[in-house]
Amino acid sequence: MLKLIDPILSPELLYALRAMGHRHDIAIVDANFPCDAGDDRLIRLDGVSGPRALEAILKIFPLEEQEPHVAWRMIAEGDAAKILPVFDDYSAGLEKTQGRAIELTAVEPDEFKDRVRAAHTVVVTGERRFYGSVILRKGVIAPE
Repeated sequence: MLKLIDPILSPELLYALRAMGHRHDIAIVDANFPCDAGDDRLIRLDGVSGPRALEAILKIFPLEEQEPHVAWRMIAEGDAAKILPVFDDYSAGLEKTQGRAIELTAVEPDEFKDRVRAAHTVVVTGERRFYGSVILRKGVIAPE
């Protein structure tokens, strides 16, 4: 255990977060998301909801601030305007950790899956709600 570090952040996840560079993406995906178990970018947080994982990660992860879009979700049921409760939960976690509203940019399912495949790290959660996945872009920590 470490002080000030959420205990759901595993050693593997902490290593991956530290190894990520500026503008690398991390995908937080639901339990139903198709992932290859042999993928070395894959980190499991079974039993942890997606929004809970997002909040724990964003307590130590700098979110990109210089781009207009830094957080993405999949378009649900073919309707970009459809806001599912899981999206509200992710948005609340983003606002809580960032101190301001952050848009969850909706992207087509195929594009979202391509972005997950290209992500530096993929965190598989225990989130069971459909479309319960997001992608976040890493920012920088400025000098004091």
